[in-house]
Amino acid sequence: MPTRTATSDDLAAVAEIYAHYVLTSVATFELEPPDAADWRRRFEAIVGAGLPFLVTERDGVVAGYAYCAPWKTRPAYAGTVEDSVYVSPSAVGQGCGTELIRELLDACRAAGLREVIAVIADTGDPASVVLHRRFGFTDAGRLVRVGEKHGRRVDTLLLQRSLA
Repeated sequence: MPTRTATSDDLAAVAEIYAHYVLTSVATFELEPPDAADWRRRFEAIVGAGLPFLVTERDGVVAGYAYCAPWKTRPAYAGTVEDSVYVSPSAVGQGCGTELIRELLDACRAAGLREVIAVIADTGDPASVVLHRRFGFTDAGRLVRVGEKHGRRVDTLLLQRSLA
């Protein structure tokens, strides 16, 4: 599965993958899927900040994506980012997440970043936590009942990976 830097041509596929999770899960706390203009703004902000935005393909089709966004806006946090990794439901279990995290961490190192934070909704499915731990992320905390979606109150788990 080739993983590469995303382009604006990939945004429709990215939006489709993310919309699935917005509408059917508590993996993200967004309530409505972002539209094409929102995705364009997000993409331009991430790439414009020199941060990685990647996609992985299967049979020539985008099967997942990953990017890093600034953790906080204050200058002292400049070397710290939050990762986002989403895999198409049809590609779950096929190694997409593993490839995306591996390449994302390499891109973060190349960009001179120091810390990567994963904010993972505690959905009851351990897949995202297991994936992050496999790449050296360690527990940094739990925020209790901070999200509410689909009639559920949801905790978030904070994991952290130092790159330095």
